Amino acid sequence: MDQTTLNIIVVGLSFALYFGIAIWARAGSTSEFYAAGRGVNPVVNGMATAADWMSAASFISMAGLIAFVGYQNSTFLMGWTGGYVLMAMLLAPYLRKFGKFTVPEFIGDRYYSNTARVVAVVALIVISVTYVIGQMTGAGVAFSRFLEVSSTNGLLIASAVVFVYAVLGGMKGITYTQVAQYCVLIIAYTIPAIFISLQLTGNPIPGLGLFSDMSAGNTGQGTPLLVTLDGLLTDLGFSAYTTGSSPWLMALFTLSLMIGTAGLPHVIIRFFTVPKVADARWSAGWALVFIALLYLTAPAVGAMARLNITTTMWPEGVQGEAVAVEDLPNWFETWQVTGLLGVEDKNGDGRIQYYNDSSEEMQALAAERGWEGNELVTFNRDILVLANPEIAQLPGWVIALIAAGGIAAALSTAAGLLLAISSAISHDLIKSVINPGISEKGELVAARISMAGAIVLATWLGLNPPGFAAQTVALAFGLAAASLFPTLMMGIFSKRMNSAGATAGMLAGLILTCLYLFTYLGWFFIPGTNMLENTASNYLFGIPPTHFGPIGAVANFLVAYLVSRVTAEPPQHIQELVESVRIPRGAGAATDH
Repeated sequence: MDQTTLNIIVVGLSFALYFGIAIWARAGSTSEFYAAGRGVNPVVNGMATAADWMSAASFISMAGLIAFVGYQNSTFLMGWTGGYVLMAMLLAPYLRKFGKFTVPEFIGDRYYSNTARVVAVVALIVISVTYVIGQMTGAGVAFSRFLEVSSTNGLLIASAVVFVYAVLGGMKGITYTQVAQYCVLIIAYTIPAIFISLQLTGNPIPGLGLFSDMSAGNTGQGTPLLVTLDGLLTDLGFSAYTTGSSPWLMALFTLSLMIGTAGLPHVIIRFFTVPKVADARWSAGWALVFIALLYLTAPAVGAMARLNITTTMWPEGVQGEAVAVEDLPNWFETWQVTGLLGVEDKNGDGRIQYYNDSSEEMQALAAERGWEGNELVTFNRDILVLANPEIAQLPGWVIALIAAGGIAAALSTAAGLLLAISSAISHDLIKSVINPGISEKGELVAARISMAGAIVLATWLGLNPPGFAAQTVALAFGLAAASLFPTLMMGIFSKRMNSAGATAGMLAGLILTCLYLFTYLGWFFIPGTNMLENTASNYLFGIPPTHFGPIGAVANFLVAYLVSRVTAEPPQHIQELVESVRIPRGAGAATDH
């Protein structure tokens, strides 16, 4: 059986499972659509939350970014995991106790203001649409590989699949679909990693293999894997894999991801689906266990993949000859079809020289050997995990499995994001502000229409994303850090924070951060509309757009504090409400207006 047929069978079976679950768990009420009827078991919810959380950025893109940048991109791991702990400890139980369906609903009721609610809806939509661009990009990459079509056509197919099962099932369908998707993605991620770790180090546990010696028959046998990798990369003019960047920028980016994580509405709403406050805490604990299975493996996947790619291009090291064009492995030809991988024999010597052609030392060596530049001209980092089994020459069923896993990761998070968007529009705008008398059936129709509109918008933006999947997602974290996180924290822990302060703070954080992103990445991420070139020399105090979230958060806190001090205190019943939310007993039933 050829690889394409095998891919289609494995991925097709996973889709049949997702669609079957969506039909079985079809939402019949607004409570089922928004919060799965508040009846989800904490272990099940933990697994669904892990799938919702481990998006295309985690599954497809994170290891690729770590592989090509090295140690300093471990900030993705530290920030995302640390932020999840923040969310679980400081926000999730209290928001569940409040007993509402959505994040804007909490903000609207806590700050006794429809204006605050609308601003929260706008912030949620900006965050979620930015985030879902990364998911659609990742899904497009996965579809393009397993169907061997262009990444654009892959993106369109992904959009159609998400449309069918997300619009149909709501939170109830998405929850049980995400459980299935978690099982698919974690198996797909760990099996290739175990194979590759065994090949390179003889250790079946990838996280331990990362710190083991290279086994017999491999480049650098008897030498620690990371030492071998550092040596190969420095020989080719790249930075050593274990070298970090500016501690200040690493800390800033980690903080951006942490507080951005804690403010992500599509993950927070998962904690509204359990029966009790205690279940919200247990859900968070189980989710961390399920997340750890992938996150402890990702650094090994990144390092081992970079080592495999480098030894593929230089079978005998840089002292020998580069790989001949006719000896390039089959996976090169397969991925070149997608447009995400490309080689060019610039000097016509029949070989593909891969090296850092901006390094002065390598330029001198290139002149001596007659090279005319790096000939691995395109290597989209989002393909690394999906290509990993082929790079390591693993069996065809493993390749098919990882295609299914990558698609599961992207679709699970995309569905959660789209639900957050549709809930905000139908429940928090239409039901709460525009038309309070709308029927439950009308609200469900509005939710499904708004979800369909969000898919169309995300697809259009995903055709020209502002970066790799994980980089695009990092922008969404910065927006969440600057807008929703401070407002949620102050809403729970400050009785003095009032509606004027919260609204002004959210607007300040959101507008400031959006302007900074759009300055370098284009207005609404549309290519060619940026005001300054996206280069380090142009950044304010050297801060890249992906690192700006904490600056926006500080602006949010400061403006909110100052405005609240010069305006009236919240009403007494609101202050009592805040006090009651912080008492760790009981849980308010979900209420509607």
